[in-house]
Amino acid sequence: MPANLPAEAKHKWREASLARRPEEKIIKLQEFLSLIPKHKGTENLRAQVKRKIATLRREIAEKKRKKAGGGGPSFFIEKEGDAQIVILGSTNVGRSSLLSLLTNAKVEVSNYLYTTKEPTPGMFQHQDLQFQLVEAPALMEDTADGGAWSPQTLTVARNADGLLLMIDLSKDPTEQLHLISQELDKARILIRKPTARVEIERRYMGAGFKLIVLGRLVDCTSRNVEQLLKSYGMHDATVKIQGEATLDDVEDSIFEGTVYRPAIIIANKADFPGAEKRIEQLKPLAGEGMGILPISCRDKSGLERLGTKIFKMLNIIRVYTKEPNKRAPSKKPFTIRKDSTILDLAKRIHSDFYKQFSYAKVWAKRLRFSPQRVGGGFALEDGDTVEIHMK
Repeated sequence: MPANLPAEAKHKWREASLARRPEEKIIKLQEFLSLIPKHKGTENLRAQVKRKIATLRREIAEKKRKKAGGGGPSFFIEKEGDAQIVILGSTNVGRSSLLSLLTNAKVEVSNYLYTTKEPTPGMFQHQDLQFQLVEAPALMEDTADGGAWSPQTLTVARNADGLLLMIDLSKDPTEQLHLISQELDKARILIRKPTARVEIERRYMGAGFKLIVLGRLVDCTSRNVEQLLKSYGMHDATVKIQGEATLDDVEDSIFEGTVYRPAIIIANKADFPGAEKRIEQLKPLAGEGMGILPISCRDKSGLERLGTKIFKMLNIIRVYTKEPNKRAPSKKPFTIRKDSTILDLAKRIHSDFYKQFSYAKVWAKRLRFSPQRVGGGFALEDGDTVEIHMK
């Protein structure tokens, strides 16, 4: 974790964060890097800044190539459907096969190494939901440090809603999972739910400092948090803290550090001799909360369970809406986080529904009678139908 940075370094970070042009941001980040003390406590921060500079340089090169009419891979995939799920793994583990079996994406399935050179999307239908699956170029050692297809490969993973970590059971599964985990760690992408989550939202000038603690601060006070942010020149910000957060967690979030992305391990070639034993080897490494789905792209076994696994991984529910005086609800549901309320749904539909909310009617199997009139704080569950009434 970054610690005890000199005031000059903090000031330079402030300048880098405010820079708009990539070229200017690179210069400021290089100056910031030169001011970071070299010791064990700053190793991760130094590596993170170097990766950020490398990514910016590639973005500049890609823009120049496009202006010149040149080709080259594009690493930005616009989100479509109810969630974007990125398929990660080493070369030749079956990523392209999985995408072609589940979606209408046109992909090249080949035994050649590193066939996929840019992220490839396809739409996967699960019941009345659509998940956008994106096959990312293969990971190899030092991908996060600029090797292979560069940090942009992991940028796709960072921007996703969830990850499928694909393993080939005909090879050493622990070695493959270690490689994926290692590169994700370097890119500051967590696949195990962190104990703390800190979000810093910069506000307009003069708005002041606002701290929202939904969990608790460990070994520090709100005053310490405010002083830390001000030392980085952040006088106008809203800070949301969930879970148990230390001052180091808050400082790490200033550098746009770690993000959490839920993941499932997809164990391909489950029909391979000895596959069951290798799946057992994966279980201790997966840990709590990360499922393992054995499949075979060859005989298509296990694929029928993937949609349900993704839905559970994302921790979402489906809510159907109905207009007043109409019998049938919408065929297409809204997908929102578990534990969401009527007001959360109203805000998702349109700000007017939230601002002018009066009451709602809910149809649900768990209720003693339907519809039931409820207020904005009513907790929703998967499959509920909601009719919102405004003032």
